[in-house]
This record gives sequence, C-alpha cells and structure tokens, in this order.
Amino acid sequence: MILQALAAYYQRIAQEGKTQVAQEGFQKKEIPFIIVLDNEGHFRGLQDTREGEGKSKRARLFTVPHEIKRSGKNAWMSANLLWDNEGYVLGYSKKDTEKGKNQNQSFISRIKEVFPDPSVDEGIAAVVRFLERGDFSPVFSNSLWPEIEKKGGNISFQLEGDTVLVCQRESVIDAITNVKSEGKGDRQICLVSGELDEIARLHTAIKGVWGAQPSGANIVAINTLVSPAFGSYGKEQGYNAPVGKKAEFAYTTALNTLLTRGSRQRIQVGDASTVFWAAQAHQIEEVFADFLGRTGEAEPDSEAIKALYAAPKTGAPPLDDDLTPFYVLGLAPNAARIAIRFWYAGIVGEVAKHIRQHFDDCAIVRASWEPEHLSLFRLLVSTAVQGKAENIQPNLAGEVMKVILAGTPYPQTLLASVIRRVRAEREITYQRAALIKAVLARDARFYRGNEKEVGMSLDQSNTNPGYLLGRLFAVLERAQEEAAKPSKLNRTIRDSFYGAASSTPVAVFSHLLKLKNHHISKLESRGLAINLEKKIGEIMAGLNGFSPHLSLPDQGRFAVGYYHQRQDFFTRKDNNEPQ
Repeated sequence: MILQALAAYYQRIAQEGKTQVAQEGFQKKEIPFIIVLDNEGHFRGLQDTREGEGKSKRARLFTVPHEIKRSGKNAWMSANLLWDNEGYVLGYSKKDTEKGKNQNQSFISRIKEVFPDPSVDEGIAAVVRFLERGDFSPVFSNSLWPEIEKKGGNISFQLEGDTVLVCQRESVIDAITNVKSEGKGDRQICLVSGELDEIARLHTAIKGVWGAQPSGANIVAINTLVSPAFGSYGKEQGYNAPVGKKAEFAYTTALNTLLTRGSRQRIQVGDASTVFWAAQAHQIEEVFADFLGRTGEAEPDSEAIKALYAAPKTGAPPLDDDLTPFYVLGLAPNAARIAIRFWYAGIVGEVAKHIRQHFDDCAIVRASWEPEHLSLFRLLVSTAVQGKAENIQPNLAGEVMKVILAGTPYPQTLLASVIRRVRAEREITYQRAALIKAVLARDARFYRGNEKEVGMSLDQSNTNPGYLLGRLFAVLERAQEEAAKPSKLNRTIRDSFYGAASSTPVAVFSHLLKLKNHHISKLESRGLAINLEKKIGEIMAGLNGFSPHLSLPDQGRFAVGYYHQRQDFFTRKDNNEPQ
C-alpha cells in the first residue's frame, strides 16, 4: 500500500509538471563542482554551484543519470554516467593512488559502454578526450581544488558556452531512455504495479531522513544470500520481494522528492521524518504542516487554523466533506535501513475533522500572551527531559501523530510521560496541562460516556478526588506565598511536596493543613485570610478524607486541578476573591 501510493504520487506530479521531478533513468542530485571544457576537451575552468555561507552552504540540484548503487568488495568498478566523486572523475585518492586510477578507468569504461562511439555528441567526445588525455593538473592547480580535496563532492562536466551539463544533453537522455525501454533480464509480476517488469535487485537509497546515514538508506532491502535465513527458494536480495524497475524508480523518486530540503510536504515529528501527499492536487498539501507547526520553533499557522474552523461560515467548501485520499508517512532511521514509524491512509475530510478535535481537546485556560493553538513539537518536547527534542521518547511521537490523524484515544504512555516530567521538575506548564487535559477528556469520551470530561478552566462542580486535591494544593501554596510577601520564597510546598501530594495524598496533606494555619495567621489582610479559609473549606467539603493512593488518571486530574486553580487566581475578578 505504501509503495503503491508513492508510485501513484510520482505519476501524478510527473503529469502535472508543477514539481520538477526526474524522468525514469534520472534523478535529482547535488553537484557542487562543474568542470568546464572546450570542444577539444581542454580544461577551461571549474565552477562552484554552492550557495550560502558556512555550514548552510548547499550545492545546486541537477537532473543527472540515475546513481549506481555500490556494494561489496568490487564497488569501485561501478561508476555513474558522466558525474561522480573526485575519485572516479579525476582518479584522485588521498590514501590509495591505485584505487583512484581503477575508479577513473571504471568511469571511462562506463561512458564507452553507453557510447561506444563518443563522437555522436560533441560534449561526450570532449569529456572522453579530457579523460583519456589524463592530465588533470589544471584542475588540481585551480583555487577551488583545496575544498574538493578536503571535503570531496560530486563533479560533472559542461561544454564552454553551453547551458546544460553534458549528462543532460539530448543524446544522453535518448541513450538512457532507449536502454530503459528495451529492458534486460527476466520479467516477473511486480508486487506494486501488478504488471510484468524487470525486477530491481537493489533499490535506490532514500535520503533526507533525519538521523539516517548521509549516503541514504532503504525501505526495501534484503541482505545478500549468505545463508537460507536471508532468502527463500534461493532468491537473492530484491528478488525475494519482486518490485519492478519502473515501480522502484517511481516510489523512490517520489519519496526523495518529498524529503528534499525545503519541501513543504514534510515535517519532523520527534525522530520521524514525516511526509504527506494527496491522491490529487489539493490545498491540504500546502497547509497540513501549518496545522501542526511547520518547524520545531514555529507554532501552528493561525490563518490556516482559522480556515480549518471557519470554512462553513465563510462559504468555502468544508474540508470535512472532502473525500480526496490523503496519506501520511513517518520514517525513522534504523541502522542501514529506514523503519516505518507510522502510516496513515485516509481522506482529507477525516484528517481535517480529527485535527480540529485535537485542538479542541487540548484547549485549556492560558495566559493572554500564550498561543491559542500549540504545535505538535511544543507538546511533545514538554514530555522530554530538559525540554530537548532529542529526548522525546522514540515511539511516542509516532503514536501521538497516529492518534491525531485517526481521532482515537491518546496513548497512556503520553499521560505517563507528562506526569513523570511534572513530578520530576515540579512545574505544570501550559503545554503539559493541555496534554493531560486532552488525554483525560478523550478517554472519558471514548471509554466512559457518563463521566464528566475535564474542562477548559476551573470547574467548581467537579467532585473527582484528584481534581479537588490539586485545587486544594494550589490554594495551600497560595496561602504560603501570600504569607511570605513582600519577600519571594526560594522554595514553596510545590517544590517540596508535589510528588507525594499527587500520588499518596494521605502522607502529606495533614501536615500541609497544619502549615496552612501558620501561613494564614501571618496574613495582614483579614479579608484575604477569610477568602482563603472559605475556599479551602469549600474544597474540603467535597472530599471524603485523603486517598492513600491516586491512580495515574487521577494524578493527571490533580495536575489539571492545580493548574486551573492557579490560573483562576490570576484571572481578573470583580469580587473580593484573592488575586
């Protein structure tokens, strides 16, 4: 299903022509350096296609003949056509001169294999003359050579005064297209297309997955047959799962296009590089990332969110009724391969409805300066140690993404992760409170239809023991803070007792109530003292003693109750309640 959807996406964008995508037999590749030759194959200069500064400097993308996949001891024998690294193009190797010479000979042989008569094209003829002459000293003395020598990089050729690379000339395109159309080897039924095709033994590497090898990794890969465990019926590598060369090219090209830098159809979700696309051209491909936060630092795009909620009001076609197929794929590194972290195949209407429900579930009272809608990154990073993205639990991000897309209950591991961070850091932030509230509200809706959902703001009618104890803890802390004024406390009861109060209330609340008497007796404002005592009494009236232990969901309600009560203290009121 995944490979079929990707192959169909390639066919779609190739037909639309809006996205520059390579045709079969070619691919997009960064070529940082270009050797410029005259018609006789003499060196005329070295071009640097890179742009930017420092580490952000990136080479220009060119459409070049498809990369050869090298593997095994004799990998040096496989050269790319009319482009490659400095070892193949110039025979240069820092450590092994003989290896460089062999690579260069392989590069020349590859050109002659495809063009037995190089004179059919003046560009190919010039390259062959340059290579057979074997004098690369003008390149080595060029001012750009030290950078190539130090960092390496792909090199290709261009005729002086020409606007395309030699490997992009019509004769090269025709030669590769003819080879593809003739086909070689046995033809079998392709598992992706269901049609007869030559089977791909090795699949093109997928690049751009965060954390994977820079040279790329594979979704479909089977080790060389060295024992029966690696194959079936004596088949080797890709022949164990036959995918035709046309389908292999289509799905790998589509995926590499989606993962390319600057793509608007990818976001990072935890350790999962996430790409998304529709079965046909659709606006959701432009705004999906804006719903959840396009980059780690960015919050969801407010205009995109407004459109998600307000389409019916403005007369625009509601996304909820859209039946266009929509796909989301999360990829994570796994040694030399790529793991499928999550896969969603649905329709645009479902996605829009479920994302809106996610925002509704996360909605909670907040400070005026905080964003109304939180990005997925902000929510996930609030569960991580030290608030660092690399510390987000590996599987958690993918599980949460699947839940948002499918509209199912949030994983309990999410609730456990948030509560663990709250107890460790003794801080209930807006993001953490929103996550806890979302998990509890959705659980109540799915599993306990008669149970009252946790609300957005302070709910004085909520009689859940965990929620009441959280409110009580917030009031007791408030009393301590007011008693210490004008000084600022270095350590509050939250710093000392939050963990025990939220898990084993009976162990600490009796002590905290005794401390409360001391704190309230120090208040200069008797009106404030009376209001605090009144609020404590109202909360205590709903409790039937202190629980010996709170379950994980009730620990979540404790956190939300505490957060709601604290927010309520700082909400402007017209009465004499404590501010």
